[in-house]
Amino acid sequence: MAQVQVKQSETLEQALRRFKKQLQQSGVLKEYREHEHYEKPSDTKRKAIAARRRKFKKEAEAARGRG
Repeated sequence: MAQVQVKQSETLEQALRRFKKQLQQSGVLKEYREHEHYEKPSDTKRKAIAARRRKFKKEAEAARGRG
């Protein structure tokens, strides 16, 4: 778990911002969202395939725009 110690001259908002950044970098929030609801393995594969298709389509469009 991420920890942040509030420094003497630091406001609570600044400390909270550092804490949120540490959570994001450590992947805690991403893992929480993944486990929020059960997802069947077939759904996980389907989402991964769709993401790959979007990525390739985006790269192809970018290549056409340059050429």
